[in-house]
Amino acid sequence: MWFRFVSYLKFLANSTNQHGVHSPFVFKYVTQCLYSGKRLHRDKSINVLLKSIAYFNFDSISINHQPTIKELVQLNFPKIRFDENMVDLLFVNQLTVPAFQKILSEGKLHYHSLILVSSIYDNHRNLEQWNQLITLPEITVSIDMYHCGLISIRREQVKEHFTIRI
Repeated sequence: MWFRFVSYLKFLANSTNQHGVHSPFVFKYVTQCLYSGKRLHRDKSINVLLKSIAYFNFDSISINHQPTIKELVQLNFPKIRFDENMVDLLFVNQLTVPAFQKILSEGKLHYHSLILVSSIYDNHRNLEQWNQLITLPEITVSIDMYHCGLISIRREQVKEHFTIRI
């Protein structure tokens, strides 16, 4: 309980809105997707997931071990494919460095794939995993939204980390 309270205060002190974003890719994502007036779900991580699927018009996603979220996505996006091979978006509760490297080595991510990690502030261990993950050279863009985090492996993007209030 105290960890989440203190971590949220630190997050607020370091976070910004769209005015602190200088990357065109991230600026458009924040303003046209995250800050769009639509609210698709009360849970902020799931809301970001649903908004991101709509914004990027993803065809293929993977949601590991979360059947209720998978059903919700299927209900909102009936044409979406749930794939375990190459995916546009991977949605996970947590992600360790070895798990990320395994996903990369298996070829599950393509050039424009995104990974959405929920629960990055649920506990100290998850936050440590997130912080280790975003330092990897393969990850060029990371967006900490407190309730979830988004990572990208877009090679044309300069490595940057953003802390955005949603």
